[in-house]
Amino acid sequence: MATKDNLTAVLYGIEDMRLEQRPIPVPKDHQVLLKMESVGICGSDVHYLVSGRIGPFIVEKPMIIGHEASGTVLQVGKDVKSLKPGDRVAIEPGVGCRVCSFCKEGDYHLCAEMIFCATPPVDGNLSRYYVHDADFCYKLPDNVSLDEGALMEPLSVGVHACKRANVRFGDVVLILGAGPIGLVTLLSAKAMGATKTIITDVVEGRLKKAKEIGADYTLKIEKNMSEEQIVKTIKELLGEDPNISLDCTGVEQCVRVALQATKTGGVVTLVGLGKFEMNLPLTSALIREVDIRGVFRYNNDYPTAIEMVKTGKANVKTLITHHYKIEDTVKAFHTAKTGEGNPIKILIHASADWKP
Repeated sequence: MATKDNLTAVLYGIEDMRLEQRPIPVPKDHQVLLKMESVGICGSDVHYLVSGRIGPFIVEKPMIIGHEASGTVLQVGKDVKSLKPGDRVAIEPGVGCRVCSFCKEGDYHLCAEMIFCATPPVDGNLSRYYVHDADFCYKLPDNVSLDEGALMEPLSVGVHACKRANVRFGDVVLILGAGPIGLVTLLSAKAMGATKTIITDVVEGRLKKAKEIGADYTLKIEKNMSEEQIVKTIKELLGEDPNISLDCTGVEQCVRVALQATKTGGVVTLVGLGKFEMNLPLTSALIREVDIRGVFRYNNDYPTAIEMVKTGKANVKTLITHHYKIEDTVKAFHTAKTGEGNPIKILIHASADWKP
């Protein structure tokens, strides 16, 4: 390649993000070399910057950040048949071992050997150039932009959460939390046929966006509201009990509300990760046979997410609030960290060709 510019965003430790040149990687036989385009900032990226760790995953050596991404294929390995130079792709950031029972059964996201972008010690993809396994790069339809391609990662979380909850036409759905994951879960629930939806949050601006993208009801949680009041208000607004609840916060109070508000025989799906241990009203949920299901990332959900955007069932473009070029990565993370300007989804543009 003529260029040697592979500007890369590297997290060295707590509050220590640096831009530096890295060698342009060479694809293996089953990989593609990508000219990176749009990379979204995820809450986990911010958490690594602020805390240096998420649970057992600790930043112990410099790590390239970024995992919500799209790019354009520049070069393909000799065994790659599915892609060609010039193809625009969404990049699924997690690759399993392919040989364990989980991978063989299609649950590759549960693989113990999972390699996931920007999860220590694995590097992410906020670079000018990046290599990735070709079978985890999904070609974008002509009517889906590269910016939307980067949002296939969070949208896939919403798709997977709604598949786990078995959302179908006619369902009455409660979503707790209207951050980026709550909003993509709302988009997914509506696309899958949820007839009536309500979403809660403590921030009015997020609820306004939720209303714009299809929420039937919104509820702002005030500091002085008791759990009983929250549950009662949810049911009053809906006119009935939700048969599916999805918590996208990980906050103990929200999980408790989900368990208490959900209709007898319904499903509570926990999407957000919070404290390792919580005090929850389990007995009431158990004797009412409320199913409690966990969610971890996604598997085989990118094609569904892309199809939802292609067909207009889900408008992710409306969630993008901020754009930065890669040279302004530190500034972009400052916006994400402080919430200045009410960001929902921040995109960093890795290509030197990008113009605002």
